[in-house]
Amino acid sequence: MTETTTGTGTRLPKGFRDAARGWPELGRIPHPKGRLPLLGDVRGVNRKTPLQDTVRFGAEIGPVFRRKAFGKEFVFVGGARYAADLADESRFAKYVGLGIANLRPIAGDALFTAYNDEPNWQLAHDVLAPGFSRDAMAAYHPMMLDVAARLTDRWDRAAAAGTPVDVPGDMTKLTLETISRTGFGHDFGSFERSRPHPFVSAMVGTLSYAQRLNGLPFPALHRGAARRNEADMAYLNDTVDALVRARKADGGGDGDLLDRMLDTAHPRTGERLSAENVRRQVITFLVAGHETTSGALSFALHYLSLHPEIAARARAEVDRVWGDAEVPGYEQVARLRYVRRVLDETLRLWPTAPAFSREAREDTVLAGEHPMRRGAWALVLTPMLHRDPEVWGPDAERFDPDRFDAAAVRARPAHTFKPWGTGARACIGRQFALHEATLVLGLLLRRYTLRADPGYELRVTERLTLMPEGLRLGLDRRTAAPARDVEAPSAALDGPPLEDPATPLANRATAAPETPATAPDSHNSPASAPGCPVHRPAD
Repeated sequence: MTETTTGTGTRLPKGFRDAARGWPELGRIPHPKGRLPLLGDVRGVNRKTPLQDTVRFGAEIGPVFRRKAFGKEFVFVGGARYAADLADESRFAKYVGLGIANLRPIAGDALFTAYNDEPNWQLAHDVLAPGFSRDAMAAYHPMMLDVAARLTDRWDRAAAAGTPVDVPGDMTKLTLETISRTGFGHDFGSFERSRPHPFVSAMVGTLSYAQRLNGLPFPALHRGAARRNEADMAYLNDTVDALVRARKADGGGDGDLLDRMLDTAHPRTGERLSAENVRRQVITFLVAGHETTSGALSFALHYLSLHPEIAARARAEVDRVWGDAEVPGYEQVARLRYVRRVLDETLRLWPTAPAFSREAREDTVLAGEHPMRRGAWALVLTPMLHRDPEVWGPDAERFDPDRFDAAAVRARPAHTFKPWGTGARACIGRQFALHEATLVLGLLLRRYTLRADPGYELRVTERLTLMPEGLRLGLDRRTAAPARDVEAPSAALDGPPLEDPATPLANRATAAPETPATAPDSHNSPASAPGCPVHRPAD
């Protein structure tokens, strides 16, 4: 375990820190019944579903609880009041631990896995943030349409043959090709393959290995898996190195993310990303840029197939907004307000990045109740936060996109919807993911009627991210209704973007005014991070 120097000159260990060292009154925090000597709270736990099991424990125990496994104590938070306190950037910061730290052998100090004191995080953030500006997003839009056309060609054949489609498999192909084409000018040829691209297999292997280490943190018990993980990491590195070599040999691209990584200096310091850090950033974007979005789309299609009345309402909006245009323009995607609500409600129930950790910058008291020493940390369970009955009501398990209409959003407290993490370290690519997912849902709703398999029960697989397992849907081709034949929805769908009055005034003053359908939810819109050059859509 290494250490880091803080602003006070003292040192905190990096990596896992036992809760017993950071929570002076740990005994006041409840834990599951039936704790076993040495093993801890392992009764009723499936090593393949640790996140879902922990959320279940939290629903039984309370909004703040602890678990012990193999002699190590963890504190979990699922209550909205406590999560809101942890979102205070003046008192808490991102904690890189558990599964994230297990990914550092492959991702190192890239955006997602960097420790807070590592300078490459701010350097990369400031260099890459303009790659997600409004102008950049508009430039990505035609490439997103091209990749989506490859998906619909595949689904058209399935619909004609009457065969169901593998939703998670096809969404993974779609999102991998989208981020690789738009960000790095590379085509993996996913739709021309009968099996997943080896890059996807290697990526799933590294994520699964990191998850496995969480559940059984003894390297000696993972020797075979560790050898496979080394081979997976080597494949990921070799793939990215070849991609970078090809870009340099071509003399540059069209100003995409890879060009920014290779050629752009920091606007103030003139620093550039090192070759090693470029590799780590590319791997991070390729993995995170498709894995979470493919899960979100898969869950959304599952719910739309189960709720034909919601699918019909979303489809009516698509028909009205896009009319008889062959393909939608960039601005037309932003007008799909109800489709965006469907996506938000999906991410509420199944946030595909299902947790984030926060550590205390100094000694403090969580929500006025639980003392924490500097460096103490807690893991926020987003699926539990998004089901807190005090915020979402007694029917929090019910799928209802109207939870995200303007009035409902204004009525909720801040920091209750966190699918992208929180604060300065929140997902830099959320605008990209939201535009891509809204576009794809619109295209699929316009083209197909979805038929659920009546025998299917939702099973969720965990590999640090969440994905529905074994989901297959039947498809019927449809002809989009002419715009004049579709009843216009209520004015609430067409008004200007509405601001959440619970958002702190400081955030309102500095947050970017976003395009309505692709803006981050107002519960999770921090002010621009220090050094971030993107402050307005025109930047």
